[in-house]
Amino acid sequence: MKVFLVGGTGLLGAMAAKIFIERGHKVTAVALPGVPEGADIPKEMDLHFCDINKISDDEVKKLIKGCDAFVFASGIDERVECPAPVYDWYDKYNIKPLERLIPMCKEAGIKKAVVLGSYFSMLNKDEYWFKTMLPKGILERNPYIRARVKQEEVVASFVDDKFDAAVLELPYIFGTQPGRQPVWTILIEQIKGMDKLPFTMYPGGGTAMLTVRQVGQAIVGATEKIDGQGFKAWPIGMYNMSWKQFLKIVYNARGMENDRKILSIPAWVMRLGTKGIVKQYKEKGIESGLDVNYLPYIMNQYLFIDNKYAKELGVEEDDINAAIYDSVKVSVAVVNGEAKLIGMRGE
Repeated sequence: MKVFLVGGTGLLGAMAAKIFIERGHKVTAVALPGVPEGADIPKEMDLHFCDINKISDDEVKKLIKGCDAFVFASGIDERVECPAPVYDWYDKYNIKPLERLIPMCKEAGIKKAVVLGSYFSMLNKDEYWFKTMLPKGILERNPYIRARVKQEEVVASFVDDKFDAAVLELPYIFGTQPGRQPVWTILIEQIKGMDKLPFTMYPGGGTAMLTVRQVGQAIVGATEKIDGQGFKAWPIGMYNMSWKQFLKIVYNARGMENDRKILSIPAWVMRLGTKGIVKQYKEKGIESGLDVNYLPYIMNQYLFIDNKYAKELGVEEDDINAAIYDSVKVSVAVVNGEAKLIGMRGE
């Protein structure tokens, strides 16, 4: 199988490319210029440096010629700060490229596509209990969730009897790529402000998790297995962990006491601390993809995923504790000014 991959040097795209090649597949990829120093980018990958959103249709058609599958491992998530209205940025990087590229892929004879999405889209689905536990208006209040739901709708709209597609609803992901800044610097900056307190206040919920390698396995597995299945939205998670369990690992990686007291606080208390964040966003002209006044209610849920879906795609066990530890260590180095790495871009 020959795969056309958007985001070939990204944290997840590069891992997927490596696994595709290990399994005997060929990969043609595009990525923005600038490879993170020391990143493990497969030499066997046919890599083209360009902005997929700016090159011409003819240039895209040359790249996808002879390919069998399309993988979109690109876009931005809720942790990227964008000027208001933030939905327009999600539309630009996560939705519009698919509306343009998938029809060209179908015209070129590509039979299937796999798109990386977010498990936040599950919060708007009636089949999951999450939705019943949250205040009404989740899409109206949270542009990022609205954009991820729209992304799935766009992908599903192209499916027919000759074209299959899947969106992988991914939770929080841990692991590092040499030369690239982890997204977890935001967490380190947040909890660092409580270091002088005898305890850390944090929501009482939890989340599903994956390692970077497991995401790569899920991408490859979905690409291999999607044939004849129409449209699939796979919720992918291998491990479920409370925030309290997670923070114990974080503090260990920071070299702090292992018995750090973590206080699980209710949503209404957490909201008292969001006023300063709202003010900062207004001063910067930034709009959050997740409404900071609504976020406490989301984070107080146990957003867990049954790992049967991941296992269905061939995802294997990995060391999630080590992946968290490594992600935090690098994030701390960035926050302390000890490392200057490439941050997240539209890939």
